[in-house]
Amino acid sequence: MDTQTYVSRNRSSVSNFLFGFTKRIFDVSVSLVLLPGLVGAIIVLLVLNPFLNRGSIFFVQSRMGRDCKSFKAIKFRSMTAAEHITRSADDPLEVDRITPLGHFLRKSRLDELPQILNVLMGHMSLIGPRPDYLDHAVEYMSSIPGYRERHVVRPGISGLAQTELGYIEGTDATRRKVKADLYYITHRSFALEAWIFWRTLSVVALRAGA
Repeated sequence: MDTQTYVSRNRSSVSNFLFGFTKRIFDVSVSLVLLPGLVGAIIVLLVLNPFLNRGSIFFVQSRMGRDCKSFKAIKFRSMTAAEHITRSADDPLEVDRITPLGHFLRKSRLDELPQILNVLMGHMSLIGPRPDYLDHAVEYMSSIPGYRERHVVRPGISGLAQTELGYIEGTDATRRKVKADLYYITHRSFALEAWIFWRTLSVVALRAGA
């Protein structure tokens, strides 16, 4: 199946009114419920950041979203600030830059909480393929089969690859992630969404984050 056929077929699936409408209502409803928690977390970080995570509260990064279009993903900052990202797609995570408070934010997945704003703005879904840093994503499109096709749906805060494969780093691991993402896209259903949602809660409860 060529890329155009794959994309067209999955666009048809995504446009299924019942699934798409219900998923969007669920995304918005849960995000609105979580908004007070986001406000509370911001207040706590305003107090703690000067001591344990000096610098801005938020980290905003260009990532590749639906239809391979870029958007600004919002997270709580967990690393020391850098003017430019120099890490290539295959370089390991710069763990030395993770701040004391950042370790907790990453392990608890609280650093992802501000992305409910991206969900409300329509950039993301609660569940879907995780969006990659834009420069890395452009590189992956030219080197990983199926990478472009994973962008026929909205990216998610959590996804099948994250719950089943864990933290993804580098080109080889991204190939495995793409296979999981394409499985998710091909088999999208209310049952699979519920499974990933439950698995995400389990991962967060066990603090199995990056």
